[in-house]
Amino acid sequence: MNKIWLVTSREYLTRVKNKTFILTTLLTPIGFLLFFVVLGIIMSTGSDKKKNIVVSDPSGLLGGTLESKKNLVFSFSDENLDTLKKSYADGKISGILEMSPLENTTQRKYRFRYHSDDQLGIEEIIAVEGAIAKRIREYKLRQSAIDQTTLNALETDATLEPVTILKDKKLSSLTTIVSSIIGGVVGYAMFFIILLYGSQVMRSVMEEKINRIVEVLISSLKPFELMMGKVLGVGLVGLTQIGIWMILLPVIFLIGSAFFGLDASAQMPDMGQAAPINEETVKTAQEKIFAVMAEIRTMNWYKILPLTLFYFFAGYFAYSALFAAVGSAVGEDINEAQTLTFPIMMPLLIAVYIGFSAVNAPDSSLAVWASMIPLISSIVMPVRLPFDPPWWQIGISVVLLIGTMVLLIMLAGRIYRVGILMYGKKAGFKEISKWIFYKG
Repeated sequence: MNKIWLVTSREYLTRVKNKTFILTTLLTPIGFLLFFVVLGIIMSTGSDKKKNIVVSDPSGLLGGTLESKKNLVFSFSDENLDTLKKSYADGKISGILEMSPLENTTQRKYRFRYHSDDQLGIEEIIAVEGAIAKRIREYKLRQSAIDQTTLNALETDATLEPVTILKDKKLSSLTTIVSSIIGGVVGYAMFFIILLYGSQVMRSVMEEKINRIVEVLISSLKPFELMMGKVLGVGLVGLTQIGIWMILLPVIFLIGSAFFGLDASAQMPDMGQAAPINEETVKTAQEKIFAVMAEIRTMNWYKILPLTLFYFFAGYFAYSALFAAVGSAVGEDINEAQTLTFPIMMPLLIAVYIGFSAVNAPDSSLAVWASMIPLISSIVMPVRLPFDPPWWQIGISVVLLIGTMVLLIMLAGRIYRVGILMYGKKAGFKEISKWIFYKG
């Protein structure tokens, strides 16, 4: 254990003191903040070219008014279509909307024409269609002698409010939404973290093998000790990085709140520790955020956090040991790693897609069984944890994952001890399988 700890310390300190690690750790959260800010600006920016559109509506279907939308300015004209087209040719207008008469008030489909050599953008088309649909709806109401106030009174916003029977737990209409979001985020994070740091273990092994540094290390260390030291060292680096990001998240939230005009210091409504949230009172964006935060507080984090950490470490150790074994089997040609890592990547990719399904249906047969299958469970079960799965399913999943992790580490150690000193020979799956039973 002392030698494993020495390798772990060396691997950890070498990476943590690296300038790339420091810059990546500090700048990644800022990069995400800038990314979302820029994305928000880009998504909220439409066409800035003002377009004067003349509406030809002989039947008076729109009532002589049409609400302008962003850069689209509408005006009505009684001139015939040929005269309006001449105005377009002279550059006086940007386009012409030709409205046809409505056959009857029960007509579900309505088509109108837009005359112009310049195409409208997608958002502009949606804006025009929405404005005209609204005016036609008002026209139908007038023709049918239906009052708008009466029609509005008929509309009802129905909200499902969950109530438990056997469990002593209060739920709200936001519980499923928040659980789905948390489960999806955790599943994605688990996939990328395991893949990222597992790949780092493989690259570290490959670099030391190619540079012949491993020959010096093996003279005073057993191959298994070296492999476990690397796995532990890189794992601690990842844990350190994640810990720093978790500390920086509140800062990013405050900055983002200030940018989008939210008062993060405002008094949060007293909704109780676990009282159901009435969505009828949630009207503003800030109140919605407070409602979600209140729902997050009611979740059983004493169960979710420890189990999520367990699945992360168990999944990381299992996959990292396999990545280390692949790194030891790769020769001078680094491209060999792509072929050998494919079987390792398959369970990860399958788990991610099952995670998609588990977010929408956490109690489906696929999600339940996948959350107990080793390797796949390291991603699928954390997705299900916010939905409070039964303890017996968690217990089976934990036991099977631990057993599989230990088995894979042992098999990876057998491959590593042979492959790390194997040069000049291309290793395939058949060759690697022989290394497992090699007794040298």
